[in-house]
Amino acid sequence: MQLTEPPIDTIPDRVQTRLLARSFFNRDPREVGHDLLGKLIVRKEGSMRLAGRIVEVEAYLGARDAAAHSAAGRTERNDVLFGRPGHAYVYFIYGVHYCLNISCMPAGKAGCVLIRALEPLDGFQIMARARGLEPFNSGSPRDLRKLTSGPGRLCDALVISRSRDNGKDMVARKSDLQVRDDGFRPAQVRATRRIGITKSSDMPLRYIISGNPFVSRGSTKV
Repeated sequence: MQLTEPPIDTIPDRVQTRLLARSFFNRDPREVGHDLLGKLIVRKEGSMRLAGRIVEVEAYLGARDAAAHSAAGRTERNDVLFGRPGHAYVYFIYGVHYCLNISCMPAGKAGCVLIRALEPLDGFQIMARARGLEPFNSGSPRDLRKLTSGPGRLCDALVISRSRDNGKDMVARKSDLQVRDDGFRPAQVRATRRIGITKSSDMPLRYIISGNPFVSRGSTKV
């Protein structure tokens, strides 16, 4: 899908954002996941910008984590996880949705953070079209939750796919899929168990911005 409509900006142009450094991701996924909350995922194409604030993530720890895709070792499918930090690892799940992860740790050591939910900021109507929804007549959180509250939804909304984005450098200036910082810091972060897994399900590796209405539905047990 090509993004051809003009952006609907709710991040004023005067607000400066900066691209995250690769060193931000060259750490333990638990640290990265916690610190990613409040940062921005930005999709760019020409003058188009789609953006959302990260409000929910899950950390995956590589060989130490039975739920991680890298637990069984390096394969063609998960090769990105063993490469340089700050790259997109995109996979297809349930034959329906894509999920976006960002690689962590030094090259050769696997780890990643799954982006589970965003608070949409730019391009609401285009996100709605990408998700096959009717145009929005309201900007209420209840309506906007349909756009990016959930890992599959946010990938649909930002037109993220494995063929287009797997392996993409998300901290490169020329990349059309980036992680940026506008200075926002969440007031309170909470750690809970991860959602929708059976292995290592007791590990408190899901991080959310407490009270944010765009966090996906699911367990809030610590």
